[in-house]
Amino acid sequence: MARGIDITPYPLSHLAVRVAESDLYVHTRTLLERHARANSENFWNGRPISLIVLNEPLEVLEGKPVANIELIPPVHQRRYRMGLEHLGVVIGEGFEEFSQTHRDVLTGQQFQNAKVDPVYVLMEDFSHVKFYRRSFFDIVEEEQGGFDGFTHVEGWVPQQQVTATGPNPLPS
Repeated sequence: MARGIDITPYPLSHLAVRVAESDLYVHTRTLLERHARANSENFWNGRPISLIVLNEPLEVLEGKPVANIELIPPVHQRRYRMGLEHLGVVIGEGFEEFSQTHRDVLTGQQFQNAKVDPVYVLMEDFSHVKFYRRSFFDIVEEEQGGFDGFTHVEGWVPQQQVTATGPNPLPS
């Protein structure tokens, strides 16, 4: 129970995992696909994102099943948690009431599109718990017509991290 929010009664949407390097993204995607029935990879902010549906759900948090993994490539702008970046929790019909009840401990709300607008808690280690109206994967499945097979983006070239001094590292 982090910050007074008990997620026990709610199902999980997905786990999001972020990797630090492009080669590690491809390697991790390949490993996860060995245990998956589908991967829908698309572009988001100029980078690929893999939405992987496992053959068998993982059991996390004392037996909660989660069969969906969002695999995120290296960061492009700001500091993010590597490894487990966020946990998606499905609140359902009571989303508005939940948001109001926990307003004091919620860090913010994302507005990804009209159907995806989770509220979240940012933890001290830069991981997040995101609370959704509906499962993120259900929304994607509805919009794309399902998760069927394995699709990968074509022609992706990893971007260099660019800072105020250009692509070179900051002076020490």
